[in-house]
Amino acid sequence: MADFKAVIKHLEARGYTVSSFESGTEAAAYLDQKIDGMTVGIGGSATIKDIGAYALLKTHNDVYWHWEQEADTARLNAMQTDIYLTSANALAETGEIVNIDGKGNRVSSTLFGHKKVYFVIGANKVTETYDKAVWRARNIASPARAHQMNAQTPCAVKIDRCYDCSSPGRICRGLVTLWAPMFGMEAEVILINEALGL
Repeated sequence: MADFKAVIKHLEARGYTVSSFESGTEAAAYLDQKIDGMTVGIGGSATIKDIGAYALLKTHNDVYWHWEQEADTARLNAMQTDIYLTSANALAETGEIVNIDGKGNRVSSTLFGHKKVYFVIGANKVTETYDKAVWRARNIASPARAHQMNAQTPCAVKIDRCYDCSSPGRICRGLVTLWAPMFGMEAEVILINEALGL
């Protein structure tokens, strides 16, 4: 099992609120209790799907998620919500949160526009250093997601590493590192002691 002490210490020093749970079920119940009567956007996240948060939250919130609704409309609506839920492609023990995106809706919502953003992160996403976090985002998470989407890219075929390709179907088009929560927007990191997402 993961020891989250170091990453919690560094995240809190950077200004994040941090909660940790042993299971995705516990984390989903926590989110369900904390978020009530709100508008909620969800980014493309296998972690959010894995823990079942959407099914819980939609019973008492207005939730927009392009994996469950008409994609373009849901993406636009999700960008204007009170709360935004996403994960991370990687989280360094030193506190940097790394995400790669293709359309930009997910990373832009971690930067601006919401009252609060929750980063829901499984133990498999935590790396020792920032360099390893960037490596993981590029060479583990992105190829796995490209394969899942049937992207016409070298990484989607081999699922082994980033080829820094120029394929028209390339899904990794922007990389964002958060060193701290953005001004004017609360941010909470939820750590889960399970392997979740990609």
